[in-house]
Amino acid sequence: MTSKDTIAVGRRVLETEAEALARMAAGLDGPFAEAVEALFAAKGRIVCTGIGKSGHVARKIAATLASTGSAAIFVHPSEASHGDLGMIGPDDVILALSKTGETRELADVIAYAARFAIPLVAMTAAADGTLGRAADIVLLIPDAPEATEAVNAPTTSTTLQMALGDALAVALLERRGFRPEDFRTFHPGGKLGAMLRTAGDLMHGREELPLVAPETPMRQALLAMTQMRWGIVGVVDAGGRLLGAITDGDLRRHIDGLLDHTAGEVMTPGPKKVAPPHMLAGEALALMSDPPPAVTVLFVVEDGKPIGILHVHDLLRAGVM
Repeated sequence: MTSKDTIAVGRRVLETEAEALARMAAGLDGPFAEAVEALFAAKGRIVCTGIGKSGHVARKIAATLASTGSAAIFVHPSEASHGDLGMIGPDDVILALSKTGETRELADVIAYAARFAIPLVAMTAAADGTLGRAADIVLLIPDAPEATEAVNAPTTSTTLQMALGDALAVALLERRGFRPEDFRTFHPGGKLGAMLRTAGDLMHGREELPLVAPETPMRQALLAMTQMRWGIVGVVDAGGRLLGAITDGDLRRHIDGLLDHTAGEVMTPGPKKVAPPHMLAGEALALMSDPPPAVTVLFVVEDGKPIGILHVHDLLRAGVM
């Protein structure tokens, strides 16, 4: 098999699955909205279940739902038959995955849902299968050909299940009015979690702020700038409001007779690059990076008053970059 043949196989798989996804998107209808409302209305948890490859997808859907603010768990149907049915309560909603709808391991879960009137949402390619007939809501995936030619291994079908699970999670997320800061609560680790931390989380506090009054002689302003080692000094009025800032660039522009000036005379008035404490770390990094000019430090300001300072190295240590 040549490299050209291998690439052709890869393209065939991707095109087959993309075509099936397009069919599913075009056919999305009322039951999808009903499923989102059923999941939204659940007072308990969303119980995802399935066997084999569908089980792996169900586990992933549960994880995605949980990370976006919905109480969700995965229950293995075989384990459910040996005691784990007790994990499913009357306030829960069951999301069961099976392409054929005839997965025998789901029989006890289906019967349990019927017995205790627990809403059952089916994700299947067979509306008239056992699972589809028992479900309160059927999310129908296209009965599209798998991407394999010689064997009927789950490929296209699991891609469809995964994508439909993502669609449910995102629709439910938006139905809840879920915000980036909410995601940070459930996902504090990793790069995305770092990006969703705030300037207030990462800033150095007031005790490390280099601040002087406008009438401060530049000799003293330089001392404050050097002691704190941020490469900047803020100029504040009597009420503590930030009037401007002095950076290395300001020093170079006023190098002639620098020590004869006051901080207010040398500062750049009203620095544009300041961060409110609720600004996301990712946004703070973008603000630092966007010219003109790019900067390495930001004052964190609340009600016009500096309450902290944030350096690009703080973002680096937090894993934002």
